[in-house]
Amino acid sequence: MILIKCPYCGERDQSEFTSGGEAHVVRPKNPDSLSDKDWGEYVFYRNNPKGIFYERWVHSHGCKKWFNAVRNTSTDQILKVYKVNEKRPDFSDFENTLKSPSGEPSVGSGNFAVKK
Repeated sequence: MILIKCPYCGERDQSEFTSGGEAHVVRPKNPDSLSDKDWGEYVFYRNNPKGIFYERWVHSHGCKKWFNAVRNTSTDQILKVYKVNEKRPDFSDFENTLKSPSGEPSVGSGNFAVKK
């Protein structure tokens, strides 16, 4: 069970929340001038790093408010939560483990028997 600290309601079970994907995605300034390819990239392409990641969450079974979280995708640990209108914490404030709990490398399958 993962506990998430809603900045409005306090600590609650993960089942009360819904992930909204990557945080701090900037909307295009001139949307009328974008090509279909550019719109597709804005709508569908997101970062998916292994390690520290800024995410949006909503307390869907609680206060219904959106907030941001800093989560380590390798360990699933939520390092910090903050309101949408608050300043984004600096990336360097967090240790980026870049390894999963099982010790996988940051890139690749981890199958070292395969020769290139």
